[in-house]
Amino acid sequence: MLSIVVLISGGGSNLRALLEASQDAEFPARVVAVGADRDADGLAHAEEFGIPSFTVPFSSFDDREQWGDELLAQIRQWEPDLVVLSGFMRLVPPRVVEAFSPNLINTHPAYLPEFPGAHGVRDALAAGATQTGASLIVVDDGVDAGPIISQERVPILPGDTEAALHERIKPVERRLLIDAVLDIANGHIDLEELARA
Repeated sequence: MLSIVVLISGGGSNLRALLEASQDAEFPARVVAVGADRDADGLAHAEEFGIPSFTVPFSSFDDREQWGDELLAQIRQWEPDLVVLSGFMRLVPPRVVEAFSPNLINTHPAYLPEFPGAHGVRDALAAGATQTGASLIVVDDGVDAGPIISQERVPILPGDTEAALHERIKPVERRLLIDAVLDIANGHIDLEELARA
């Protein structure tokens, strides 16, 4: 059974999809804890499903390294096989990446390497692109620059707003995440091999 810690900053729709999938006794993974960098709405999903949670507020620390050390300590308590950044809006410090990568993965609402960074949806619209997408990657020390696990295109429709486009990308992100967790748990995706490629 693959054990997972999920880190969120917002509503946690991907987290909820993972929690719902893991209700199935046949699903080979379980979320063991949920962490956040703020008082995120998505922590309510953890509470609803009886999953322990922790918060490491960035504002409580003098610098990113101290914050990262506490985040690392909190995650390590759960000894996860996989750490999922899902709408986690902070770059994790190199020490955290070093501790968990390649078993540290991130969902991103764009077809990487197009539109990396915190505003992938907005940037795609601003660029006048006709399509964007969703990607799942192994986290490295770059900004959305790690090896791609899976990705899928999403068309940009005439008159799309940032919110409307993001809502169409989210179900694709959720599906990519659930499928990848299944494949990692079943040995069909080897993250070590992917990171070496």
